[in-house]
Amino acid sequence: MNGRERWRSYRWQLITGEPLDPPLQMALDEVLTRRVGTGARAPTLRFWEWSAPAVVIGRFQSLRNEVDLEEAARHGITVVRRITGGGAMLTEPGRVITYSIYAPPELVAGMSFQESYAFLDAWVVEALRSLGIDAWYQPINDITSAQGKIGGAAQARRYGAVLHHTTMAYDIDPEKVPRVIRIGREKLSDKGIPSAARRVAPLRQQTNLPRETIQEHLIRTFADRHGLEEGSLHPDEIEEARELARTKFSSWEWTAILP
Repeated sequence: MNGRERWRSYRWQLITGEPLDPPLQMALDEVLTRRVGTGARAPTLRFWEWSAPAVVIGRFQSLRNEVDLEEAARHGITVVRRITGGGAMLTEPGRVITYSIYAPPELVAGMSFQESYAFLDAWVVEALRSLGIDAWYQPINDITSAQGKIGGAAQARRYGAVLHHTTMAYDIDPEKVPRVIRIGREKLSDKGIPSAARRVAPLRQQTNLPRETIQEHLIRTFADRHGLEEGSLHPDEIEEARELARTKFSSWEWTAILP
């Protein structure tokens, strides 16, 4: 079975919706991964909308090594920890495009993590190229172009399913990122680059298109390649996620699990 046949062997559902707060977004990723793992939900593509800015750190990152908590608080930025690995990122409403794929493990059977990253984001690279961007996948988990990095992915294989999510820069505040993310400062210092904007090439800069137009194009590309049906969050999924956001993803114990 080739790659497209693997995708087409499932009936994919699409979830879009209103903006949600960062802890609830983290919780939904866990809940929907579990649901796909148990067969209670079909394989799903979900596009996120952020209601507030956040620094999202990886499951295995040290909180204080990655984030300037005072600066984050000063800018009204929530700090949350996700269940996947990878690095810290700043997300702001209207400035990023974030999506998650919740899939059965058979979709990436026999693939290494590096292979599965490129496989699960191939449709995005195709979509960006059709918009005139010279885009490609940079191992292990970056979508980039001749002008610079566009986005990065993170992944986890647990709860009987694969969770793969990617955040792409649509627009950025080049001054804010290195203020709140410490690793950004180190990279700027190490490489002698005076501005983070020289390393990140947001989609607004590369296409001059509205964010919504780009996201709609991404959805159409996925649908054309793999098939896609309209779906929605179920009330019990939302209820479970809200409780998980309250007890886990909003808690200091989880956020600072690696202090």
